[in-house]
Amino acid sequence: MARDSQAALVALNRFGFGARGGASGDLINAASDPRGFVKAELARASGVLLEAPGLQSTQQLGQAVFAYQDQVKQAREAAKAAAPADTPAPAEPKPGLRRNLSLNTAATEIAGQMTEAKPAESMAKPETMQPGAPPAAKPAPQPLNVIQKTFRTEALARLQRATLATCGFTERLVAFWSNHFCISASKGELARIWAGAFEREAIRPHVLGRFADMLKAVEQHPAMLFFLDNQQSLGPDSRAGQNRKRGLNENLAREIMELHTLGVGGGYTQDDVTSLARIITGWTFAGRQGQLGPPGSFAFNANAHQPGPQMLLGKTYEPTGLAQGEAALADIARHPSTANFIATKFVRHFVADDPPPALVARLRDVFVKTEGDLKTMATTLVDSDEAWKAPLTKMRSPYDFLVASGRLLARVPEDPGAYLNNLNLLGQPLWSPAGPNGFPDTSAAWAAPEGMKLRLDIAAQMGARLGNNIDPLDLLEFAAADAASIETRRTIERAESRQQALALLLMSPEMQRR
Repeated sequence: MARDSQAALVALNRFGFGARGGASGDLINAASDPRGFVKAELARASGVLLEAPGLQSTQQLGQAVFAYQDQVKQAREAAKAAAPADTPAPAEPKPGLRRNLSLNTAATEIAGQMTEAKPAESMAKPETMQPGAPPAAKPAPQPLNVIQKTFRTEALARLQRATLATCGFTERLVAFWSNHFCISASKGELARIWAGAFEREAIRPHVLGRFADMLKAVEQHPAMLFFLDNQQSLGPDSRAGQNRKRGLNENLAREIMELHTLGVGGGYTQDDVTSLARIITGWTFAGRQGQLGPPGSFAFNANAHQPGPQMLLGKTYEPTGLAQGEAALADIARHPSTANFIATKFVRHFVADDPPPALVARLRDVFVKTEGDLKTMATTLVDSDEAWKAPLTKMRSPYDFLVASGRLLARVPEDPGAYLNNLNLLGQPLWSPAGPNGFPDTSAAWAAPEGMKLRLDIAAQMGARLGNNIDPLDLLEFAAADAASIETRRTIERAESRQQALALLLMSPEMQRR
């Protein structure tokens, strides 16, 4: 059964999040038909969607954050009015960073990630009473931080889905496309409250659909428009542009071509970037006043749209308003450079840092022939011999590692805090990459000594907390059975305690590689 166990290990680790512990029988089920085990999830398209109590639409969340900001403002004004006359006014919060999120500057301009703050930490501490001093004014009640609450609710729903999935292939696809079309929750309050909804609304419905549909959904989503500042982009000759003396913001147009579709060297020029920026002027979202539509919804502002025809990649697009940009995106989605860029990135993620050229060519051809049918492309990947013969040498990302550990330990998260904190520690804060190019997808990025030391610390903490009640050798059978190496088995057997043995199992190649 050794060969079947090895294929089962590939099925679960390369395409999914690893085997679940307990009575799941994942490794046995995968061994009986490895390819069928992986592809079974592709037959359940509705299973990609994520619905759970407490999850709201982008429009609802937009209205909620605007209301929350109003409450914060009112609480601040009330506190200021109640303070003694000689009390200095509280310092205004620093405005959010104005980022030019080009590939060359994003990594340095978005620095640091938002940490998990306990509610008590955000409350002002009353001053110590001094003898003879008048009683301090009672602090104004603080509004509930709906932004952080929403972020944690969205994170928990995603983590629970990944932990409970039979194989996890479709959840891996969601994570791949979400990182490809990434936003950063560190951008500001709107980005943070919208991060989960963006993935649920723009990514999940299209993971097994057409690339062009996902591209349109992503670029018209308020979270992406806010992240890359397209609401600030005005056609220079538009009514708004002339009135406000402000022009184009090319962030979104540049990243569409450089990171989302054609890729570097994909045959476009700076003139094409500028043309696309003009074409998508007016793509914005309705603000708190609701002048363009329900607050938090996508809107096309004709007054901000650059008038006239535009030349893009050798083709002229007539001035048809919103339809002009949608036509341009549809053409870019089917461009040969887009097919090659997506196929290469897809194979690099799932198979090897150096993608096998023949497999890339096969997926590129499938992408072209099917006009970007992503389910067919995923099926072709699973059916390829290269995907099963390549050794399991890619390092799991921090997210993959933590989810795989939770699955093996049969622990469904009830609170996202530990996961979010560990992701921050390991350098992959959820939905918060340092730039619009997303988190890296190569082993070298995650196998650095400092990163591995931090993983060992986390594994040791898991071992100390759970090791007494778990037999690590039993877990090894769930994770790999006889596909586990002799070295891994001996290392676990020689551990000084169950706690140490569990930590060593979590740090083994069978758990760290995919």
